[in-house]
Amino acid sequence: MNDSCRVITGDSANATLARRRALLAGLAMVAAAPLAACGRKAPRGQAVPSDATVLALGDSLTSGVGASTEAAYPAVLQRLTGWKVVNGGVSGDTSAQALERLPALLQKHQPALVIVGIGGNDFLRRHSASATRANIRSICTQARASGAQVVLVAVPELSILAASAGLLSDHAMYEEIAGELKIPLHAKGWSTVLADASLRSDQIHANAAGYERFAQGLAETLKGAGLLLR
Repeated sequence: MNDSCRVITGDSANATLARRRALLAGLAMVAAAPLAACGRKAPRGQAVPSDATVLALGDSLTSGVGASTEAAYPAVLQRLTGWKVVNGGVSGDTSAQALERLPALLQKHQPALVIVGIGGNDFLRRHSASATRANIRSICTQARASGAQVVLVAVPELSILAASAGLLSDHAMYEEIAGELKIPLHAKGWSTVLADASLRSDQIHANAAGYERFAQGLAETLKGAGLLLR
């Protein structure tokens, strides 16, 4: 009788242990699901022909303040890719102003690709984050509606103090917008350049070496997204 009881008790313990292991395995799978979603590969586009027109839309970081026009990142990117890269940067522009300029630029140049890098002046002037986000999203959707492919460039939430300390990081809205619209994102480009005093002309603008570094990193992102083959 006692031996029989011990056998039954042992079987019950083994069954209980098996159920616990199964439950833990199930919980681990559930916990891993969000991580798997976060680790999805970046969207891939179609290769942009070597003779295509590309529009770089932005503000002073696109126009090249702090260096010559020939050293601005669109000019460097043109040299690296063979594309005709139109410098659509206007110093001081906010996202609302870039959005207003976009239709005429699209009509004039009919770009195959639009590189959107805007928002720094919104942050500096403490404009509404929700309005800035809406403007950037509208820029991307309008550019894509024209038939162009779109790449979004992340911009740090600019602060002279943070730049001086080398502590810049991308504003979270860019990753959110890129994920929502399923477009490639060039992350940490400006955050890296503007956090390095040797790559800056002042606290919030790159120098020639900085624009070169940024363009090289952007070219790698474009290759990774399948937009650039060379």
